[in-house]
Amino acid sequence: MKIDLAREIALKIIYKIEEEKAYSNIILDEYLNQNRQKLSVKDVNFITELVYSVVSNKIAIDTIIQKYSKIKINKISKWVLNILRLGVNQIIFLDKVPKSAAVNESVNLCKKYGYKSSSFVNAILRKVSKEDYEELLKIKDPLEKLSLYYSMPKWLVQKLLEQYNFNIVEDICKFSNEKTVTSIRINTLKTNKNEVKNQLDEMNIEYIESNSENFLHLKGVKEISKLDIFKKGLITVQDVGAGKISEIVDPKQNEIILDACSAPGGKTTYLAQIMQNNGEIYAWDLHEHRIKLVEETAQRLGISIIKTQLHDATIYNKKYENKFDKILLDVPCLGIGVIKRKPDIKWQKNEKDIDEITTIQERILECCYKYLKHGGELVYSTCSLLKEENEDIIDSFIEKQKTNGKKIKKIYEEKILPTKLNDGFFICKIVKEL
Repeated sequence: MKIDLAREIALKIIYKIEEEKAYSNIILDEYLNQNRQKLSVKDVNFITELVYSVVSNKIAIDTIIQKYSKIKINKISKWVLNILRLGVNQIIFLDKVPKSAAVNESVNLCKKYGYKSSSFVNAILRKVSKEDYEELLKIKDPLEKLSLYYSMPKWLVQKLLEQYNFNIVEDICKFSNEKTVTSIRINTLKTNKNEVKNQLDEMNIEYIESNSENFLHLKGVKEISKLDIFKKGLITVQDVGAGKISEIVDPKQNEIILDACSAPGGKTTYLAQIMQNNGEIYAWDLHEHRIKLVEETAQRLGISIIKTQLHDATIYNKKYENKFDKILLDVPCLGIGVIKRKPDIKWQKNEKDIDEITTIQERILECCYKYLKHGGELVYSTCSLLKEENEDIIDSFIEKQKTNGKKIKKIYEEKILPTKLNDGFFICKIVKEL
């Protein structure tokens, strides 16, 4: 009996995510790097697709397993359950995998990891079909249907339905399960879009034009960090919506800017790029290893105006009072707008986290606003879609400032919903009036 290595690695990764709460992107990279010499590019792509698809569609997959299993899901051996998830996922969601291969390879895995359960796995998987998944669309209750069909936690669907109409919530759920698209930002400090497009053409890498002049969407590229144009700092990976946040900050040359939650550095380095590397940017983060990510990105892109500092943005420091022309607060959030990139968010976050995260957001805004010069502008942003983290935070803060006799004005607000080509974000700009 020969076990397919790609499927076995995917199984181990999914087990780690499920049982040890490992982050999907981190544990995936770890296993791929460990097995780099044994895996082809096709294997790497297949493992990546298996992992993200299983994690993204877990509720639907488990519903289908339970339909055919006489044993309750929580009573099935964890290894066997994850083998079943892999098998059902291939049958339902991966069109290029023949059902016979999905069943047989799952049975082989079970002989190694499931002990005497191979016949159990075989029996269930042979009954599964794509029709099982389509039946979930016939559910009448909108909350139940969206939760099961798109594998979104009920609490989150309920929250979204309270804030948006059904069609918008369905789009959010749908695009949160889409395959991610790699978007790149052209580093105009070193090159221009036409030069990058020419180099992509030479490498036979397909791309899609973006509605943002400094961005392109790449097709079929997984390990972009291995490309020469990446290593040389001609491009960097960034979502268009994330890039728009830096554009809304609208930093000018020679201004002093604060990016109070800067890691991993995409928005920070874009601020520097817009400033043509003239001026000064203070880049803060809580953790030293994340500060190093900002420094490494800045160095690769040829940026010298970023001053990194280990600093907690929730703790006030009087020496920065009225210091900055512009401030970016891309605050920690629940990440509801980037689920397709980090599908484990769905299972690692819950409704109770809202109070904790909004308290942090309020503290950062309250503290850092004091660092803004009179006449200066502050952009508050999240990659979340819940009004508790967005409009409620901003509106409450503005009202409090006005009650205290402070002059403050909201001059821009936008919510970007997830689509096939971009993530979801909230962006708001306020000005501290003279």
